[in-house]
Order: sequence, then C-alpha cells, then structure tokens
Amino acid sequence: MPDTSSAAPSPAALAHAADLADFVAASPSSYHAAEEVARRLVDAGFTRLDEADAWPTQPGGRFVIVRDGAAIGWAVPSDATAITPANVLGAHTDSPGFKLKPKPTTGSHGWLQAAVEVYGGPLLNSWLDRELRLAGRLALADGRVVLAATGPLLRLPQLAIHLDRGVNDGLALDKQTGTQPVWGLGSAESADILAELAATANVDAAEIRGFDAVVADAARGAVFGKDDAFFASGRLDDLASVHAGVVALIEAAPSASGVIPMLAAFDHEELGSASRSGAAGPILEDILERIYGSLGADAEDLRRAYATSWCLSSDVGHSVHPNFAGRHDPVVQPLLGSGPILKINANQRYATDALGAAAWADWCESAGVASQEFVSNNAVPCGSTIGPITATRLGIRTVDVGIPILSMHSARELAGVSDLHDLSRVARAFFAG
Repeated sequence: MPDTSSAAPSPAALAHAADLADFVAASPSSYHAAEEVARRLVDAGFTRLDEADAWPTQPGGRFVIVRDGAAIGWAVPSDATAITPANVLGAHTDSPGFKLKPKPTTGSHGWLQAAVEVYGGPLLNSWLDRELRLAGRLALADGRVVLAATGPLLRLPQLAIHLDRGVNDGLALDKQTGTQPVWGLGSAESADILAELAATANVDAAEIRGFDAVVADAARGAVFGKDDAFFASGRLDDLASVHAGVVALIEAAPSASGVIPMLAAFDHEELGSASRSGAAGPILEDILERIYGSLGADAEDLRRAYATSWCLSSDVGHSVHPNFAGRHDPVVQPLLGSGPILKINANQRYATDALGAAAWADWCESAGVASQEFVSNNAVPCGSTIGPITATRLGIRTVDVGIPILSMHSARELAGVSDLHDLSRVARAFFAG
C-alpha cells in the first residue's frame, strides 16, 4: 500500500485544482474543450493554424490546431532537425454521458423532455437528480459553425421511493425510457430545445442545419475533505489529463530543445477512438507528417524520428475503493493523493512495457514526484486507452499513465488534489525530453 500520511496539498496544487475547475467549466463538450485548449495556448503565444492552409516551413515556433473536438499543440525548437524526436502527451476531450438525438424536443403528460442517446458507458444512476447543461456545436445555413452552451437547464428526476419500494435493493434504469431528462413544462409541439441552445450563441434556431450536442453536469468542480485532499468534478475522465498537458506545454514550450513537445487531445475515446478526430484516426499522423515535412524529412527520416519518440498516454485509473477493495488487485492498490499511476496490463489493454516503466520512473524522478502502479484484479478486466491504439498506428514507444480516481464514469468523479498537480509536473519533465 502507498504511504497514506502525505501532507496537505501545496498552494501550487490548490491553484492547479482551481484552474482545472475553470477549465472544466469552460469545456462542457469535447468541442468546447478543444477550443479552450487552443484559446489557452494562443494566449500563451502559440499560433493557431488552419489545416487547409500552408504551414511554416522553418524550425522554431509554437502552434495549435483544432479538428472538430480534438486539439493538438506543439513547439518546434529552433534547433530541430528532420529526425528530432517528438514527445507526445495523449489524452481525450470526450466523457461518457448523453447526446441529443434528431428531433430532440419531446415530452409527455405536460412535461417537456429531451430525446437523448447514451454516449459511451456512463454510470447512469449518477446522472439522476442533478442540474444539467446542454452544450455542443451548431452548423448553420450560412456555413458557420458556432459553439453554444446553456446554464442549468435539464434534470433526470428519480422515481420517489414511495412508487418504487424496492429501489434500494437495486436500481436498473432502462437506457431508453429512464434517461430522457425534463427541461420544462408544456407541449412539445410549441417548444424547441435547440432554440434554447441556439439562443446562448445569439443564433436563430431556424438557421441550424446540423448539431452535435451533449448533456453535462452543471455543478462546478470543488476542493473539499480533510486538509483539502479531494477534488470532485464532472468530466475528470479525461479533462484532468488534458488540462495537465496544457499547463505543462505552456511551461515547457519557450525553452524546448532537442525534442518536439506535443499535446494531442483526441475526441471519441469513450467510443473506441475510430473517427477523424480520434486516436484511431489519422489526425496525429497527419500533424506529425506535416511538422517533419516542414523540417525537410523524407520517409526514412520520419521513421527515424518515430523510433526515438515517445507517447505518454494519460488517462484516469482506479483508486482502491474502501467499500469494495475486493474488486481491486489484492497487492497493487493505488490511492488518491499518493501520486500519478503507471498503468500495466498483460493483455496490452495498456501499452506500458519494461522500457516504458523505466522511462516513466526517470520522468517522475526528474519532476520530484512519487508514482504508483495500477494493475487489474484478474477477475475484473480493465478498460483500455489511446495508448495501444497510438502504438499500433505509428509504432511510437508508448507508456500508459494517469491519476487514480473514484467514481469513474460518474457524472461527478473524485480525484486527489495533489495528484492532479503532480501529473502536470511529470508532463513538464516529459516535454523537456
């Protein structure tokens, strides 16, 4: 077991948590998260590039692109060559939840409801009795694409115990009939939930030609617990890693040398990553080929650069749960507040191997950060990440890491304040090469 006598989070860790709360509040959808990544990087001196334009063709410079709900930012050192390695921190912008269906305005018995489809694998019961936002992107008749987000608008009300006497013996929500939130009173024929969303972006709903909109918890992230040890928020999976990467890249980019530091925040990880903006798609390879092309790399140079590059696949993992410790490995039991985790799986659900474990130890030592390990109980198979996908697509050496949390895939997850900051510190050392 890790040492549980750690001190209270440092002022820097508490400031990091407060900034993460701001980041999550600005990122109710993957599209908002990608734009928030780009906004922060541009504010720090990065140049936003358009994939349809020609890119700079000389070493030096800091850049960011956004493709749908994904964002990639990087710095090209002035001493970069055609075979300079890239150190890529990979994370994802999407989280489990609900997405609006076509013809989303529904209702019955005097209630207005939203027709939603389950996105990924959320803990359905955790979404009950919470104030929820609606957020996403709107494609308009004039060709524009705008982001929009409401404040608290929806709620999934639970059936009272008087009407379901057995609820405490086991709650099973029907994914269709039990997950349609209410958002008002009246007739669906005279209401339009898309108009509510469009109004937040000063858009006429009649101009909407397409939309990608999701439901998000409206509550703000909060620090609490003895010695301010805990941080609770929606979408920590995986905005905690995205935020850590943004902070680290901003700190590392001005002095980058000998390595190309890069943050790759992909979309659609919760669905398997198979999209144009997902890790199984071409986005990372597209960007790397253009970067190395600007450095004069040919096909052999590119492969040489890949051979010395690293991907740090950062996503959340499971802390030992005090009420369900038997679901975890009996020996390897990471704990909130005891450091980031190295994720290991014999069946390659995580990409970590011996060389990756050694490199991770070096980066943690350089950052002055303690690390833990995570491995699953043999009877409770683990999920997977972008790590094996990236390693398979590009052949880049890949290590799976993250922070331990409780309530994974809940509408509101629980992390350790010090772990959040420590992950960013290790990411900074990783970006330094």
